Order: sequence, then structure tokens, then C-alpha cells
Amino acid sequence: MTIPTIDPADVGATGLAWLLFSYGYILCYASNLISEGSDLLLLVPSLAGLVGGVVLPFLGAVPDGTIMLFSGLGDIEKAQETLSVGVGALAGSTIMLLTVPWALSVYQGRVDFDEDNDMEPDYKQPKLTKSTFSDTGVALSNEVNHGAKMMMLTTLPYFLIQIPAFFLSGDRETVSEGEKKWAMAGFVVCIAFFVLYLYTQVKMSNDTIHKMRRVAVIKDTLKKGAISLRGALREEVISLQKKETKRKASIGSISEASPLNNGGDAHHHEQPSSEISELLKGILGEAFRAYDIDGDGNLNMKEFKIFLTDFHESINENTVAEVFAEFDSDNSGTIEYDEFIAACYVLITKSNETNDIVGNSHHKSELRQTRRATTIMSENLLHDGDDEEEEEVPEDLTALSPEDQQRAIMRRAFSMLIVGTGIVLIFSDPMVEVLSEIAARGNIPPFYVSFILAPVAANASEVIASQYYASKKTRKTITVALTALEGAASMNNTFCLSIFMGLIYFRGLAWQFSAETLAIVLVQLVMYIYAQRSKMSTATGFVVLSFFPLSVILVALLEYCGLD
Repeated sequence: MTIPTIDPADVGATGLAWLLFSYGYILCYASNLISEGSDLLLLVPSLAGLVGGVVLPFLGAVPDGTIMLFSGLGDIEKAQETLSVGVGALAGSTIMLLTVPWALSVYQGRVDFDEDNDMEPDYKQPKLTKSTFSDTGVALSNEVNHGAKMMMLTTLPYFLIQIPAFFLSGDRETVSEGEKKWAMAGFVVCIAFFVLYLYTQVKMSNDTIHKMRRVAVIKDTLKKGAISLRGALREEVISLQKKETKRKASIGSISEASPLNNGGDAHHHEQPSSEISELLKGILGEAFRAYDIDGDGNLNMKEFKIFLTDFHESINENTVAEVFAEFDSDNSGTIEYDEFIAACYVLITKSNETNDIVGNSHHKSELRQTRRATTIMSENLLHDGDDEEEEEVPEDLTALSPEDQQRAIMRRAFSMLIVGTGIVLIFSDPMVEVLSEIAARGNIPPFYVSFILAPVAANASEVIASQYYASKKTRKTITVALTALEGAASMNNTFCLSIFMGLIYFRGLAWQFSAETLAIVLVQLVMYIYAQRSKMSTATGFVVLSFFPLSVILVALLEYCGLD
């Protein structure tokens, strides 16, 4: 897919720099659109498992994969030259993700090592008290260990194509012919590993790490005011509620007072299940502490109403008062944390009855005025010190019913995914041409130019996401950050590498990148060894950071020694 573009060969140095910045910015914007669209789909419970297991890994690799694909298209002789741009993007992306954001994640997420607990990271006291980098660091969980094993396993296709490449020499046609059957074998293995990786991700879509990411997306969306409390959680809670009901029915212990039944006292609500309670606490725990203005560990009616208003819940005051009174068991005029969670559960699961959910425009206008007032009072508390720019609250979305909000989210998410993918397809080819022209003018091999510049445009969203999670300074969030980086490397080893295998087999191109292959595999091997440990110090994180420039030096040294 192409559009009329400026030929990089026809512009001067300033024009070339402008093209590089423009195309890079556009691809970075498209990458972020894809990432944000995928995250939005995590708000839809029926799609969350598929999105977390398939959509996120696949679409995250699309910007890199598209650059690699276009580097091998066009005139066959020119394609052989520009293919090194794609290899540079592959090597740069893989090595950069495993070094730069990894090291920054360790730095952002570091905590003190506990001298009384075999120097293990102390997540009970996330505030740093030690100044030396060797005495601080992060925990490497079993999930990080597993991710590194999967990453290392998926490097096998590199060996399938590289081993014959060591023994072949001659022109492009001769080398390509000798590599053809090995390229097909590598292509099949890449696809097999790609499917295996996605399968394992889907199977693990309900594990702690995937749940943590969904919770983070829900919290961030609620914080921005882009969706109401019930719009974000109602479908998820009801899904878990039905799951719990089926479990109870299977063991013959279903309660007649279940909210899913018509029986029982209409004014007595069942407590949320442990799974629902865990979900709500993960999302609303910070909000409870934020709206507990006097810090007594309880919310009074006024604080509870402010919370509901700021979370865009237009619920009848009598209904709120009734639910609040039910959970105010000691008639103190306040509810504690567990009672707050139970009250939210009841309000989230209430149907859209006209006497419960306010729907007239006059009341909504009053609520908008109240929101502006109460948000001024609580915005610093709710945002937990984040200085990120907040989006304009889309009143058209938060005013919808929870079901309509879910449908609107899906429409918005798919629009972002389609637009982002379309932009990537359009501008990847011009970006390849610009990188090739920069290499030609600087008399630099295209690999080095692409190695440095391509990841900046294609992988910005992964870098930002990893820093966001790592900065939370918990064992779970650092695991989310590091496993995501390992997953991105695995996608490069499967999906992206399969593109090269296909180009070699179907287009007759030659794989003549032995030095680059050794650098890619060696960095992954070293990171695999590091990831099998139980912790990583901040000092080791800086060592990991050095692997990025050292890998470039290694490739140059190997090529100087005669390796292609």
C-alpha cells in the first residue's frame, strides 16, 4: 500500500532530516494508536482473554513487521540491499527492548534489598533508603523466568537459517538457492512457535499478570473520566457473578438471596465473592484512600457521594442512602473499606431501573456542575501524584448506560486499531526509503542506521508501558513490565522473523547477516541467564543497558573480521 511521497534522494540534508522526523513521528503515533486501541478492548470482558492473549502481542509486532516486510519488496536487487534495513529493525527492536527499557524498568521499580531476608527485594517498604545501586533492585518472578525460557526457545529459527548461511558463498542467486529449503523450514517453525506463543498467552489470560494489566487499564480509564464506574465494571462483575453462581450450583450451595435470583429479601444484598472483591479492591483501593479526606479509614455519606459523582454515577440519592445505610452496620454514619467495596458491588450490579438510575437531562446538568466542583477538591488525591495530561471527559460516553458504554468502547477501540494499522501500512515503505538514503549519504551500512532509528518509532509504546508499570514498585507490576518486554522479543523471533524467512523463500533473497544474527541470539542468551535469577540489582540493570551499544560494536567487529 503506497501513497505519493517525497523521494528522499531529491531533498537536501535538512529535507531528509524533516522526512525522518515526520515519518518517525507518524509511525510512533500509529504505534500508540494500536496500543491504546488494544488496551481499550481489555475493558470488554468478553474480549479481554482474546485481546490479552492474541491481539496485544500480534498488533504490538505489526509496526516492526511492516518495516521488515517493505524492506524486502520491490526490485529484487534493490530489495537485497534494503533488506538490511529490515534486519536492522529486527535486531534493533529485539536488543533495544531487552536492554534499554529493561534497565530503565529496573531503575524505576527498584526497592531496597532486605538485609534480614537474604538480601531479597523489600516490597513492604517501597521507599528507597539505600543509596548504592548494588543494594537496590527488583524481584524476578517465576513468570519472568518462564518468559525468558519461551523467548530463548523461539530463537531456534535463527539457527535453522544461520547454520547453512555459514557454509554458503557466492552471489545472491547462489546463496538464496542454497538457503531456500532451510528458509521454508524456518518459516514453518516460526509460524508454529507463533501459534504456540499465542496459545500459551490465551491459556494464561486469567493469570495474575494478565489480570494486573486489565486492572491497570480500568484504573487509568476511570482516572481519566473516560467511562463511568458501572460502564467499566458492570459487565465484568456480572460475568464473575454468574461464574460464582454456577460454581455454587454445581456443589448445591446456591443462596436463595443471590442477586441473580428473584428470591430473598429485596433489601438484603449478598456479599461479593472473593474473586469479585479482589477485583474491586484492586481497582478501587486507591480511590477509597483518596476520598477518605480525614484519613480515619472510613467514608461518610458525603465522601461516598463525592466518590460516586466523580466516577460519573448518576444514581438516585435515595438508593445511595439506602445502600449506605445497609452497610453502615453500626449506625456510625460511616462505612469502612470492606463495607465500601460491598456497597460499590451492589450499586454496580443494580439494573437500570428508572427509580435507581437518574436519567433526566436536568439532573445530569446538575451533576456536571457538581463534578466540576468536587473534582477540583479531589483531583490531586485521585490522581495519586501523576502529572500526566488528562483527557477531556467525554460526557457523551459517561452519560450512556453501562451496556451502551461497552459498545461505544468497542467501536472506538476498533477504529483506533484500523486507523493505526492503516497508517503503519502506508508509511512503513517511505520510512525504509528514508533510512536507506541516510545510510547511502553517510556511507554507513543501512543496518546500523535502522538498528538505532527504527525502534524509536516502532517500539515507543512498549517502552512507555514498561515504565508505567515499573514505577508502581510492586512485585506484580515489575513482573508485568519485564514479561511484556520478553513477550515482544518472542514475537520478533516468531512473527517478524517469519517475514524474513518468507522473503528468502518466495522472493529469492539471501540471508547474509551472520554477524547480526549472532548479536541478536547472544543478547537473548545473556538475558535468559539473568532472568533465571530471583532478583536483579540496579547495578546489574546498568550492565544490561550497556548491551545495546556493545551489540553494535560486536556486529562491527565481527564484520571487520570477515563475517557477513
